[in-house]
Parts: sequence; structure tokens; C-alpha cells
Amino acid sequence: MSHDPAPENAPPAAASSPRHPELAGLTFWIALAFSAFQLITAAFSPLSSQVVRTVHVGFVLLLIFTLYPPFETRERWRNLGQTLGWTLGLVGFVFGLYHWRYEADLTQRAGELIASDWVVGVVTLALVFEAARRVMGWGLPLVCAVFLAYGLFGQHLPGVLAHRGFGLDQIVSTLGFGTEGIYGTPTYVSSSYIFLFILFGAFLEQAGMIALFTDFAMGTVGHTRGGPAKVAVISSGLMGTINGSGVANVVTTGQFTIPLMKRFGYSPAFAGGVEATSSMGGQIMPPVMGAVAFIMAETINVPYVAIVKAALIPAILYFVTAFWMVHLEAGRRGLHGLPKDQCPDPWAAVRERWHLLLPLLGLVVLLFSGYTPLFSGTVGLALTVVLIFGAAALSGVQSRGLRVLFWALLGLACAGFFRFGVGTFFVVIAVLLALTYARRVGADARRLALLALADGARHALPVAIACALVGVIIGIINLTGVAAELGGQIIAVGENNLLLALFLTMVICLVLGMGIPTIPNYIITSSLAAPVLLKLGVPLIVSHMFVFYFGIMADLTPPVALAAFAAAPIAGASALAIGMQALRVAIAGFVVPFMAVYSPALMLQTDNWVDVAWIVFKALVAIGMWGAGAIGYLWAPLRAWERAWAVAAASLLVVAYPLTDEIGLALIAAFVAWHAWQARRAAAA
Repeated sequence: MSHDPAPENAPPAAASSPRHPELAGLTFWIALAFSAFQLITAAFSPLSSQVVRTVHVGFVLLLIFTLYPPFETRERWRNLGQTLGWTLGLVGFVFGLYHWRYEADLTQRAGELIASDWVVGVVTLALVFEAARRVMGWGLPLVCAVFLAYGLFGQHLPGVLAHRGFGLDQIVSTLGFGTEGIYGTPTYVSSSYIFLFILFGAFLEQAGMIALFTDFAMGTVGHTRGGPAKVAVISSGLMGTINGSGVANVVTTGQFTIPLMKRFGYSPAFAGGVEATSSMGGQIMPPVMGAVAFIMAETINVPYVAIVKAALIPAILYFVTAFWMVHLEAGRRGLHGLPKDQCPDPWAAVRERWHLLLPLLGLVVLLFSGYTPLFSGTVGLALTVVLIFGAAALSGVQSRGLRVLFWALLGLACAGFFRFGVGTFFVVIAVLLALTYARRVGADARRLALLALADGARHALPVAIACALVGVIIGIINLTGVAAELGGQIIAVGENNLLLALFLTMVICLVLGMGIPTIPNYIITSSLAAPVLLKLGVPLIVSHMFVFYFGIMADLTPPVALAAFAAAPIAGASALAIGMQALRVAIAGFVVPFMAVYSPALMLQTDNWVDVAWIVFKALVAIGMWGAGAIGYLWAPLRAWERAWAVAAASLLVVAYPLTDEIGLALIAAFVAWHAWQARRAAAA
């Protein structure tokens, strides 16, 4: 792709949209400074964790208030709004530096606030609420405001909901200065792991990873029955593995996949539902899992690899379901794929951009080798930048021998990080950058790097501010113990009926997760609901995965379905219609977590591979029947009673009572034989 040359001293302009305001001028350089700060602190740890968190939040407030100023929609007040936005942003940033400047004093007088502490704590808390409202709307701030009000006035509530009462100084100290408020574990993870992985994804996107995923999906399944929808499932799923936001994934890949599905005969609502389902599914697919894997590992104190191990089979089943559903819908509608000659060669796409897969493979290898996510993310990001500048430095070199020698030497240089640490990558990148200037090549690569650094900072804003704000919920929960009271009510039900307790927990997760992005969604639901399941005997990881999956499903569940709202303007259909179609496509996402509770082998919580193979077989059979029942088609259209038969028989495979598996499989075998006979008879007629 060619680019018009830009002046060397001018910042590249980022793409603008209502969801992503334009980074230009001073805001562009602030975003670069934010990324540079995060990279330096991740690589060399020159500051304490608490200071990194506060400066991280300070940068986030500065960028949000300058990118989303008040009165932006009112022409006559726009200048006033921009001035006010800069003022509020600078106040938030300076108050973040306050914790750095007075770190020792704040530690010594922990819990005892002086006048300046009061100002910094209260104002920062208010700014975090307002910044979250600007970026994400009213949903999350209102939920957090309810918890804050409960902490302030909950002692006046009747019965078991009342707490002993807490002073305003305790609330401000906990939320504004402790490690359980806005600077708690979510902000720690945001300021370390999550930012790095968002930056990693931004570099890969800028380098052409979206094109690689799309071309590969088009080339492999684009020509098959219902090919365009299968392309959406594969490309959105692949993109979701490196993308920290399902909604952003909808907006990114949906621009291509939704019009393609509509053009080949899928209804607008179904096309939007497939894209929303596939994009949100990327949040449960390892290795990144919307960055929730890292928060979950920190929360329950287990290795990252254990989280990935538990997530792998359910994630695969989720995408098998989506793939199966679009296949059946295509059969029901008689839809065909793209002509074979119009589909790109998938292996040509891999040969052209294979190098983009190396950082992703390196990341996975490091994570599974026991290295920390922080170290692995830093190395993965560094490898991406090295590849970009390495390819740029070789521009115009035709000699195959020189190219092989160059990459071999570059590989040896990068291997130095095993001995000298990640500082090796900074040296290598600096040398490559100097080489591009010396050879007068690589202007596009330098521009790409700047864009990726700025875009990474911008894409991190919704996640970072959400992580800060949900600290209010965690702080109030820990201060008041309200989670124990709520859990006690569900536990009382679950002592006699685990299925009912699971259903109530699911409803709680869906309600709490509505309108809230993936990460705060998990943090809220895991704080309130996961301990309940643990006390009912559900294994630790399974209980957290249960609430995580239903938090994801909340983004597909009407009336507040963020992924459906993101797909609506692209599809040209209502968010409600898209949400209802997404529920059909994602049916396994609602059932597989229940199966995992009754059979933890589905999440590899056993060493008995026979048990694993059996539960996976049951899940695949059940998915096949649920799909047929939901779509109303298998080899031929199904009548209403046949659909009910298929769904009921599949449901027996989930219940896990004596003989239910045998009865369910017998009913399914009878149904398949009956339907095959009917389909052959209809075809012969």
C-alpha cells in the first residue's frame, strides 16, 4: 500500500470516528508520551507499582477529557468545552503526579487524610466517574454510583443489607488512596499487562494482521456453503485473539464482513448477529482473552497457563457452534459461497505476511514457558517492532544472500535478551531506526510505528478508565462485605438445587454485565457471584469461568447489548433484532458453562483424558442438535415438533443425572435416523 509523503515533523493523523475521536496536535504527542511511559515502566520498573498506577490513571484522565470535551455537540460553546476539557484533564494528570511526589508521606499517614489529600481524593474520584461516562455512557458509572451510595448510606437500609456505617474519610481513603479502590488490582493489571497487549494488537493491526486474517478466512471457507458468514466467524475470532475489545472488533472487522454477508443473501439482522457473536467470542479465545485471563490469574492466584487450559475447549466449542449455525442457516436459505476464482489464495496471504505471526507465536511460547505476562507481552511487542523496522531497513535490497544474512544476524542480536534483558530490544530497534534514516528508506514504517503507539494509547482509554472505576465496586464490597450477604441468599437456594443456583447466578451476571465492557464486567461478576459457586462446591477456575462467560454473553443479550449496538449501523438493522439473532448463533455460550460445572473435565480440570473425550463428544452432539432446533434445519427443514425433539434430547446431555446421557443419545439417534429418512424421501419425490 502506498502512502503520500508526510512532513517528518508532523504527527500522522489518526482515523477519526464517533467512537474514536481524532488524535491530532498536542493530544497525539500526549498519547505518544503515555505509550512511552508504559513501555519504559514495563521494561525497566523504575517506579513503584502504586506510582505507575496513579500516573497511568492521570494520563488516562488527561487524554479522555481532551478527546471528549464537554459541549462538543454545541457549536457556540465548543471553545469553552475544549478549554474546560483541557483544564479537567490537566487537573487529573497533576493529581496523579501528587501520589508520586508525596509517595513516602502518603504511606506513613495511610488512612489519615490531610487537607490536600481530601481535595486530591474527592476530585480524582469525581473525574474518574465523569471520564467513564464520557467514554462509555451512563451504564457503568450508574452501577458504580449505586455501590458508592451503598457505602455512604447503607447503614440506613433494613435487614441484612445494612452495614455498620463508614465515615467519609474511610470511603475516600479506601477508594482514592488504597490498593482496593480506583488504584486497585484492575488498574494494576491495566497499567501493566493490558496496555502492553493493546499496544501489541495496535502494532499488528497497523502492520496488516487484519488483512492476513481476512484473506486467510476468505481463501479457506469463502467458497463453501454460506462462505461469507463463515469468513466472519473465522476472521473475527482470529482478530479477537489479539484484540482487547469485542465491541472494537465488531467495528473493525464488521465493516467488511457484514456487507459481504448481506450481499450473499443473509438478512441484515442475522449478518449483524453473526459478527457480534464472533467478535465477542474472541474475548474467550486464548491467548489474550480480552486481557481478562491476566486479571483472572491475579485474582485467584493461579498461573496464567491454568486459565488458558480451562478456557481452550469451551472457546473452541463456542466457535464450532457459530460455524455450525451459519452453515445451517445457509442451507435453510439455499445460500452458496463466493465463486472460487474470486477468493484469495490463503497460503499466498500467509507467505506474504507470515512474519506477522512470529511475534504472536513468540508470545504464546513465552507464556506457556512460564514467563510472566508482563515479560511476554514486552517481548512480543518488541519482536513486532523489530520485524517492522527490519523489513523497512531491507527495502530495495535484492540480493537473497544479503537478506538471509541480515535476518540471521538480527535474530542473533534479538536472542541477546536472554542474557541482557529486554534492554537488548531497545538497542536493536534504535540501530534499525538509524539504518532506515541512513539508507533513506522506511518512512512508512516510522509513520506506522507512531500511529500504532498513539492508537494503542487511545484504544486503551475505555479499558483503563473502566478498570479504575470498577475499583469503586471492589473497594465498597471489601469494606462492607455485601457480597457475602448476597451470596448467602443464593447459597441457601443452591443447597437444595444447584441448577437453580446456577441459573440465578447467570441472571445476576447478565444483568450486572449489561452495557459494561468485558474487563469491568468480569471484575464485577467475579466479586459478587464467583464466591457463591465456590461455596457450592464448584471448582475455583470453573466458577470464575462461569461468571466470565455470562458476562461476555451480556454484551449479546437484549435490551442492552453493546456488540449488537455496535453492529446495528453497519448492518442497517435494529440492535434488538441483531441481539436476538446473536442469541441464536451463540446458543452454546449459554449452555457450555453449565456443562462445565457438572463435568469440570470440559475445562480440563482432570488428568483422565477419557472423561475429557466423553464430555467433548457430548458437547459436540448437543451443539449439533441445538443448532438444528434453533435454525429449524438439518438436511431439510424441520417441523416444530422435530425442533422441540432435537432441543429436548440435547438438553438431556447437560443435566448430568443418572441415565440422562443414555436417554439423550438414544433420542438423538432416533431423531437423526428419522430425519435422514424423511429428507431422502423428500429428495426422491
